[in-house]
Amino acid sequence: MMYLRKSDERGYAEFGGWLKSRHTFSFSDYYDPQFMGFRDLRVINQDWIAKDSGFPTHPHRDMEIITYVLKGTVEHKDSLGNIGQIQAGEIQTMHAGTGIRHSEYNPSKTEELQLFQIWIMPDVAGAQPGYTQQSFNREQKLNQLKLLVSKDGRLGSQKINQDVDLYASVLEVGKEQEFAIRAERGAWVQLAEGELEVNGKVLKSGDGLAVQDESLLKIKALKETEFLLFDLR
Repeated sequence: MMYLRKSDERGYAEFGGWLKSRHTFSFSDYYDPQFMGFRDLRVINQDWIAKDSGFPTHPHRDMEIITYVLKGTVEHKDSLGNIGQIQAGEIQTMHAGTGIRHSEYNPSKTEELQLFQIWIMPDVAGAQPGYTQQSFNREQKLNQLKLLVSKDGRLGSQKINQDVDLYASVLEVGKEQEFAIRAERGAWVQLAEGELEVNGKVLKSGDGLAVQDESLLKIKALKETEFLLFDLR
């Protein structure tokens, strides 16, 4: 089974003139009982944040939160004392656990920030809060699936408290990849930009694809494409 979640069917919100956001799943004031998440994947928000603006300090708990920067720079501060900037091609991972407060800001005076904010349900409640960030450059993702996040931190990926593997790829036109899905697992493919064919389904910028009861994904770029692939238990 495969279900195509088209970009313009996602929830949409604007806040104070500084944030535009597309919600793949129910989030904040957007509610759709058909889209409450997919397996352990709870949130995929695609955010556009205006220059010199951002999310003020706010709390989270018992959630694995991943930020994948598409364009621009995020300035991060949190209650654990972490301060840093995350640029396009980098990701940050927060283990909210027993509680963490953080802010995310676009420090640029000229450039809009674009990112995916991803929430994954943890496999344990009350974990120790934590934060990491890491750079994955274009060459590491070019025409291959690069593992960014995993339960065990293998192959240099960031660890999270859930049996989820997150891959990223930049495929040039005509390039192909195959991905085997293990028994009783599912996958979610999320396009940032470009055009991709997955097992005969065509995805365009912002589209997502839910995959269940399939053993193999055959992926082909119809245009140069950047996308994420979630392997979910």
